[in-house]
Amino acid sequence: MKIQIAKHAGFCFGVRRATHAAQEALARGEGAIYTLGRLIHNDGYIAKLRSLGMEEIGPEDIDGICRRAAAGEKITVIIRAHGEIQAHLSRLLACADVHETLTVLDCTCPYVTKVRKIAAEHSGPGKLFILIGAADHPEVRGIMSCCRGEGLVFDGAAALEEWIFSPKAEKYRDFQISAAAQTTQNLSQWKKCLEIIKKVYTNALIFDTICNVTEERQTEAEQLAASSDAVVVIGSRGSSNTVKLYEICKKRCHETYLCENADSMGDLVLPPRCNTISITAGASTPFSVIQEVKQTMSEQTENFAELLEQTMKTLNPGDIVVGVVTSVSPNEITLDLGTKTTGVIVHDKLTDDPSAKLEEMFKIGDEVKAKVIKISDVEGIATLDKLKVDAEQNWNDIVAKYESGETVEGKIVSCVKGGLIISIHSVRVFIPASLSGVPKNAGPEALQALVGTTQKVKIIEIKEDRKRAFASIRAVQAEERRKREQAFWDQVEVGQIYEGPVKSLTSYGAFVDLGGVDGMVHTSELSWRRIRHPSEVVSPGDVIKVYVKGLDREKGRISLGYKTEDTDPWHIFHEKYSVGDTASVKIVSLMPFGAFAEVVPGADGLIHISQIADHKIETPAEVLKVGDVVDAKIIAVDEENRKISLSIRALLEEKKAAEEQGDAAELEESAVVYSTDNPQSYADADTGDAE
Repeated sequence: MKIQIAKHAGFCFGVRRATHAAQEALARGEGAIYTLGRLIHNDGYIAKLRSLGMEEIGPEDIDGICRRAAAGEKITVIIRAHGEIQAHLSRLLACADVHETLTVLDCTCPYVTKVRKIAAEHSGPGKLFILIGAADHPEVRGIMSCCRGEGLVFDGAAALEEWIFSPKAEKYRDFQISAAAQTTQNLSQWKKCLEIIKKVYTNALIFDTICNVTEERQTEAEQLAASSDAVVVIGSRGSSNTVKLYEICKKRCHETYLCENADSMGDLVLPPRCNTISITAGASTPFSVIQEVKQTMSEQTENFAELLEQTMKTLNPGDIVVGVVTSVSPNEITLDLGTKTTGVIVHDKLTDDPSAKLEEMFKIGDEVKAKVIKISDVEGIATLDKLKVDAEQNWNDIVAKYESGETVEGKIVSCVKGGLIISIHSVRVFIPASLSGVPKNAGPEALQALVGTTQKVKIIEIKEDRKRAFASIRAVQAEERRKREQAFWDQVEVGQIYEGPVKSLTSYGAFVDLGGVDGMVHTSELSWRRIRHPSEVVSPGDVIKVYVKGLDREKGRISLGYKTEDTDPWHIFHEKYSVGDTASVKIVSLMPFGAFAEVVPGADGLIHISQIADHKIETPAEVLKVGDVVDAKIIAVDEENRKISLSIRALLEEKKAAEEQGDAAELEESAVVYSTDNPQSYADADTGDAE
């Protein structure tokens, strides 16, 4: 039995966009996360989102959301792909403009947005907007809420025809008529409606708004149904596009079944002699669910096949078979396929690694799944290819990872024009250079350096028709950075001390890496002395110790301090000097009233003009010049204003007094004392005078 999956089955662009936005919001984990209405028509997927913390709200909850945002609570609201009533959307967006704590992610499908714009522009006085679709569908309600005047909804050609030829339509005979369709509307029904409109309103404006993906999905489903023995349509019974797919297939294939997932297939009974089964799915069906249904059907098929005589089995090129290894050699393995034909798989159809040893990879009794390439009835041998089956499975895994938003790991195998190639489960995936995590101006050698390394990536785009996938290293880095930032903000407090490198300098401060989160040391906090630029104190790359001065959690800003009491020049001055001490000081500036001298770095003292010399001078420049190093006495300290008074004159006077005192002492020692008790002394004195 052949089971084939439609190429256009599963998530459409709009749904995939909405689900990715939901998954990214959950990954960020910032505040409460809600969807306004049901995100997609898939109970299993909605249950998964709910288990991860996402909740569903209705229009009646909008006022409460706005009040909570106004109170400072961080909230994210996701607008589903179907869109929302315009008044509800406008209320949320207006609140988000005022309160930055509220984030509105409008994930309305671009195709739906186009119809909403048409409804707004082609309705109003003297105009009638007609929409073909399901009136109670969220997409249709949202579109019609954009009308500025008359608007009518019809679910198909029969309802439209009944109205258009009734008296009710008479009032609109002179109106400008515009017609559009729900994006998932049945194509054949839409064409019938157009024929009816054009018969009556020859000047009607017709807008082709059925999503081209919907058209392709419906056309493909109809073609598959016509050539299949049975068709399985996967999706919710509440999904408009799923139900339409079912109806289309049912007309072409009587054996058409509708199920939501693999668990709901219990009652499905396939018809006898069913050789070809086709699977298609609505736009709200994850690819993983499609794979589960296919796997369940395959297992049912295998169980049914086991009841048949093994000798009745026939093989055809393209069949997927499972065989049991009966022998292993260095160049090939043989399989028992349960038929008269023996399966053979050569080395290069088993593994991509030329050096791999088959004896180590397989042993007798192993089961191997492979694809039939060629059958030789004469030799009784079927040539098989295991890599083709692996490639299909690996591709399906890649698609599943893309839909789930999971991080995957692979090895960079080459550097090509515009980016890198990473091998993920043997699937070659392209990483654009802009998403490699390498700085834009780093040069090609930086990309080349990643070859051979193992990297974590996120699959960001899938081209199913060409089996091509695109990945991003930067997306993983951004997610890891968000996690580090969240962990940091969860534990950071004012006063905590960190040590980290200086990342960059600006005219107003230095940015320091605190471990995934940057903080800023303002210029005034870098030094106790006045500086013009942070580069006077630190340079990029310097590892410095800082402490948290202030936090702004809402804006994600951290103010840091660098200068401490121990580095305070005033503190250092007091540790080293007191009033009355002599200091070696450096002249830093000259003023008419005196000279300023550096006592310790960052602490200057004033030598008043009257304290520069021991005689009167007109200007300080008569005695001093900038750069001179002189001794000065600390004669006063103003603690309150942090001022130091110095004096050179005091030292000069002390020196002069000391010299005078020394001269007096020397004179006293050398003087002869004349006394009446010593007559000779007079004689000596006279003699001396005579000499």
